[in-house]
Amino acid sequence: MITEQNLTALIADTIRAVRPSDQRAVEGTKKRWDAIAKPLNSLGMFEKIISGIAGTQGSPSVTLRDRTLVVFCADNGIVEENVTQTGQDVTAKVAANLAGGQATAAIFCRESDVRILPVDVGMVQDVAIRTEKQAYGTKNFAKTDAMTREEALQTIETGIRLAQELAAEGNHILMIGEMGIGNTSTSSAITAVLLDIPAAEITGRGAGLSDAGLLHKQEVLTRAIAARRADPSDPVDVLAKVGGFDIAAMTGLILGAASLHIPVILDGFISAVGALLAVRLCPAAKECLVPSHSSSEPGANIVLDALQLNAPLQADMRPGEGCGAVMMLRMLDMILHIYQEMPTFEDISIDAYQSYTER
Repeated sequence: MITEQNLTALIADTIRAVRPSDQRAVEGTKKRWDAIAKPLNSLGMFEKIISGIAGTQGSPSVTLRDRTLVVFCADNGIVEENVTQTGQDVTAKVAANLAGGQATAAIFCRESDVRILPVDVGMVQDVAIRTEKQAYGTKNFAKTDAMTREEALQTIETGIRLAQELAAEGNHILMIGEMGIGNTSTSSAITAVLLDIPAAEITGRGAGLSDAGLLHKQEVLTRAIAARRADPSDPVDVLAKVGGFDIAAMTGLILGAASLHIPVILDGFISAVGALLAVRLCPAAKECLVPSHSSSEPGANIVLDALQLNAPLQADMRPGEGCGAVMMLRMLDMILHIYQEMPTFEDISIDAYQSYTER
């Protein structure tokens, strides 16, 4: 069971600093939406998302300026079990492309006025990006724990400190992504343990496995989870035994952002698993989360359901890297222009719509 005593002081202090959403800001935003000269609730869940961001930021004057996508890069020892189509060298190559502006997420960021920050939190190779490495990859959790508890805690701290740094730089919203061959395996394993679901039900093809490869991956994870015997009441124990450094860092960044009133846009399955760990550590952290899309991994909707989040984008995507989060931000930019710039019913001298339904 998780207690303050088996967390570090920084993590415990961060959790204590998380406060519930500002409901006055949320209500103020809803009043503005209802006053705008358009059909009531016509932008659907996007109106709710903007209102939720207002609650996190603590003001109806929502801002999405100064924004950063943080891509946590790490390798996973479970790839030794042949659960992936490619080797760990791909992690380093894509990380370099992220830094060089050639990866998918980097191109999205360039077109969206978003800073991209790839961070090495556990790659087996060294690349010319920011390095906050605890180890050169996790161990193979089919044979032993993926990492020590201390490494898990230190990597969560890395995410918290990065959130603090980005807040000090003036960021109003953050996005998270990841790069690491084998991390759909770690995400599936964490989900299976935390939600008590058989691994075979939530384990997908990752970057692309054959039918035989998928069956092998499911069998490996089933055996590995049984062998590790992680404690589902202790998210750090689950992370240490079957997780990855990238997921640990995302967990920490979410906790840090929540404590600083900064919304975080999730990407797909893997970032949602980081969010699930953060919420298990601090339930109030959920209020800073903004879903983007539900990936084609079978565990994606399961985790979003557990978080009680609905993803607006249903496009069968799975590129990773934070691509879906940046796409979501571009959509929110457009919605925010409506919120800020569109005239009200009063401005154009027509009667406002009356609401006869619950939001």
